[in-house]
Amino acid sequence: MLAPGLIVSAAKSGAGKTVVTTGLQRAFARTGLKVAGAKCGPDYIDPAFHAVATGRPSLNLDGFALELPVLAGLAAHSARDAEVVIGEGAMGLYDGLASPTRSGTTASVATALGWPILLVLDASGAAQSIAAVALGLARMPGAPRIAGVIVNRAASPRHRRMIEAGFAAVDIPIFGMIPADPRMALPSRHLGLVQASETTDLDIRLNRIADVVEAHCDLPAIHAAAGPTIDAPLPSPTVRPPGQRIAVAQDAAFTFMYPHLLQGWRRAGAEIVRFSPLADQPPPAICDACWLPGGYPELHAGTLAGNARFLHGLRDFAATRPVHGECGGYMVLGQTLTDADGAVHPMAGLLPVETSFAARKLHLGYRSAIWSHSVAFAEAGVRSWGHEYHHATICGGEAGDLAAMTDGEGVTLSPAGHRRGLASGTFFHVIA
Repeated sequence: MLAPGLIVSAAKSGAGKTVVTTGLQRAFARTGLKVAGAKCGPDYIDPAFHAVATGRPSLNLDGFALELPVLAGLAAHSARDAEVVIGEGAMGLYDGLASPTRSGTTASVATALGWPILLVLDASGAAQSIAAVALGLARMPGAPRIAGVIVNRAASPRHRRMIEAGFAAVDIPIFGMIPADPRMALPSRHLGLVQASETTDLDIRLNRIADVVEAHCDLPAIHAAAGPTIDAPLPSPTVRPPGQRIAVAQDAAFTFMYPHLLQGWRRAGAEIVRFSPLADQPPPAICDACWLPGGYPELHAGTLAGNARFLHGLRDFAATRPVHGECGGYMVLGQTLTDADGAVHPMAGLLPVETSFAARKLHLGYRSAIWSHSVAFAEAGVRSWGHEYHHATICGGEAGDLAAMTDGEGVTLSPAGHRRGLASGTFFHVIA
């Protein structure tokens, strides 16, 4: 039997979606329910918080990169052996690409899956008008069903009465009003929240958030509002395994790995072997491919540059077996990495690119890549779907030609990425 699901969304970023989502997940889990998480869009950080809050992996449900059968199959997989799925949207409910087919919006994912929306609306600086915002979101053409609203950051009893007066005029229930409370916060930095693995006393923080959510929200009503999950088969891997036994870097510098990719590779018969570059571990010799995910190597560049065992082992591995780096992993495969203070750190030197975090520029958006050269997980000419999200820039080296790139709306971008021998890399994160 599949658990019902809903998606927590908002009118804009910054309304408190992640904190409320993890608070709901932990609050439901504390009642004894089996809770699953999910995240709309190409986000690595929030699903890790969901996993801690629920005790099970949270999958990405990406409306841009994943076709509907794949999306439905992953949603059904999340709902198996669970009693409720509490998903989380990205940005505002209708924010995404200006595309009728691959918009990637939370609304499009909710509509495709048949899950209702639970709106989190920030009450800061407004009162009765919050109901008008909810009504407008509910009445957009093609809107998914709005199950109800949680009002966040209500300031006082009088403020709450004014908000209630506004909702008395609309047919949208209030499932909770959460006061402004210092416990309803998680630390953040340049790519979003500080990672779950780095957040001090995360279990204590989540329990405090759940205490607030439980005290001010109608959990039974929220559970009852969840919609049925479509039964769909688990899809084939969205990305071909790069090897039979894959060395995957995992530590505070390398964390941005989609759970559905790892699960898909395992279903295809591949074995995942973790190693830590920060602990000066090389890719295990028993593996036949290596994957360096994105993350925060710029925060650990000095340590990585000094870890001779890791760097020598990586070079030796790449002499006979494929190594691929995404974003942060790409930077480590390059010649040098300049940190935010302007210090230049030598990296693996496997790719002819120099990157810098000192000359920061935000690169953000969905991408389509057609590989100009074969890589371990795709042949030349194959199209992959994914995204970029980084502040680093290329400050030297040779022009990249690994893939022909377009943005999410089909606008041609410069070719990107490098391949030298069996080493390859790009800032592009592949989803499918």
